Amino acid sequence: MQIPTLPLKDGNAVPMLGFGTGTTWYKNNPEDPLSLQLVELLKAALAQGYAHIDTADSYGTEREVGLAIQQSSISREKLFITTKVQDGWEDVPAALDASLERLRLEYVDLYLLHNPYVIGSNEGIQAAWKGLEIVKAQGKAKSIGISNFQRHHIETLLQTCTIKPVMNQLEFHPYLQRANDFVPWMREHDIEVSSFKSLAPITVGKGGPLDELLPSLAGKYKVTESVVLLSWCIGQNISPITTTSSQSRLDEYSTATEVVLEPADVEEITQAGLKYHFRWWGKYFFEPDDRS
Repeated sequence: MQIPTLPLKDGNAVPMLGFGTGTTWYKNNPEDPLSLQLVELLKAALAQGYAHIDTADSYGTEREVGLAIQQSSISREKLFITTKVQDGWEDVPAALDASLERLRLEYVDLYLLHNPYVIGSNEGIQAAWKGLEIVKAQGKAKSIGISNFQRHHIETLLQTCTIKPVMNQLEFHPYLQRANDFVPWMREHDIEVSSFKSLAPITVGKGGPLDELLPSLAGKYKVTESVVLLSWCIGQNISPITTTSSQSRLDEYSTATEVVLEPADVEEITQAGLKYHFRWWGKYFFEPDDRS
């Protein structure tokens, strides 16, 4: 499987489809025993061509990612590993060193500041970002970015940064398309978008107008509804991170980069999605009708 890449403004490139180790695999206690099931699935994903593996210090799954990489036969240069810093934002270099130890790696390809709401202040966001600039300069993170940042958080960061974030990973799907031209605005500032919960309309966010449309489109393209939704993201140069505990789902999702939706079908999904609103992550930070 050959997955196309999305060029980043720092000269690096991220695979358009990634395998995530949060949600399904999230651990409340990172010291819990290793999930050998996850290790085996990660090894299968790597062997299948999923070069982009996404994790975070708060997921508790960095050790599994590291073991899977060590046990795979794939060279480090062919992989794209993303991790994130959340609770360790006050000392980012130390937090990344701890992540690298768990990952058994010398560097990560993308390091993200995970959650501005945990930091809680503009000064904290700016200080934490300086830490990411330091680890990039040290060569321990090839690219640096953000996750779950709204426009006002990014504006705060841009006031003092010397290196811009190249990626914002956030919830994005037809029912949450980020109002007020947020995605175009980020791209104007050299920030690309990666999405999580891209399958929300057929998983946690059922009940909207896509309930009828997606089966029709899946039949038209002879793929699953999941593949239609992933292809909808990829067609807009948004890189989805998905996850599963099933080998068959891995196989299914891997076809998403091969399916190109017709522009009219992309637009139909877009317009249908705008008629309904659903947010999964951090809904307590937003008003019920806030689509930003």
